Amino acid sequence: MQDFLRNLPKVELHLHIEGSLEPELMFALAQRNGIELPYATVQEAKDAYHFNDLQGFLNLYFQGMNVLRREEDFYDLAMDYFKRAREEGVVHIDMHFDPQAHLQRGVPLETVMSGLLKAKQEAEATLDLSIGMIMAFLRDRPADEALHVLEQAAPYWKMLDAIGLDSAEQNNPPVKFVEVFKRAKQLGLVCVAHAGEEGPAEYIKEALDELGVQRIDHGVRCIESDEVVERLRSEQIVLTVCPLSNVSLKVVEDLRDHPLPQLLREGLKVTISSDDPAYFGGGMLANHTACAEAFSWDESVFRQLTKNAIDEAFTTPERREELLARLVSL
Repeated sequence: MQDFLRNLPKVELHLHIEGSLEPELMFALAQRNGIELPYATVQEAKDAYHFNDLQGFLNLYFQGMNVLRREEDFYDLAMDYFKRAREEGVVHIDMHFDPQAHLQRGVPLETVMSGLLKAKQEAEATLDLSIGMIMAFLRDRPADEALHVLEQAAPYWKMLDAIGLDSAEQNNPPVKFVEVFKRAKQLGLVCVAHAGEEGPAEYIKEALDELGVQRIDHGVRCIESDEVVERLRSEQIVLTVCPLSNVSLKVVEDLRDHPLPQLLREGLKVTISSDDPAYFGGGMLANHTACAEAFSWDESVFRQLTKNAIDEAFTTPERREELLARLVSL
């Protein structure tokens, strides 16, 4: 099973590139930029990568990204993850990035975009990897700020595949961002949103109805509402479920208690992603392996999950056909 999972042409739909920052790279970038970290050693930083809830993680997440200052920092961050993911058999990544988190630190949007786009271009040319770009907005920041950032991103609109909504979900309902998502649709951008992770099932319905999203990131709390489950099933809305993230953030205490098997039994279109792999116990291979052990899934389940992800990936029709062919021939 381990060999099968490694060779599976895995497709990741839910990855925050800032959440792929490994402590080793954090220290290297801190040294490059003359930044003092609150950790004496790499091991001390790794030991700090434990938290009890989403807010505890976010505090560490924003602290860690403080080392990202220049174009080459964003390039190094992305390439470091792309190479790691490719070694684990990942063939496509839809990558979220958080421009507001950098703008409020005084890092220009151009710096972020040029570094990430350079890494995307190089990875697609040399690593047999395709990459989708999702500009995500922080739901605990003002909606008018998000709209301003979207307008500021005009030079990059053609390079984006989608906009997303992430960060602290509780008390930040999707409806707050109606105008942002309406504008994104005018620009021809696909819309996705985190919903039903810490927030209630109602947020999933709201993201679909008010924001017009075609993908729900996380979505595991949909099982609390028969109506929402039926809606997701009938419309075959994809859920980008992140198993190890859900355990790390105490959405579930133990992976064996995760609703993933139930979501599959309900006929929902489920995929597996890593979310923030540096903080949540590993990348795509670790998440797949953990699910195989927790749920005793056979190859057919992982083939279906991978097909779901290939179907929904932000990529060209030609690349999609190529990845489906690889899956069939495995």
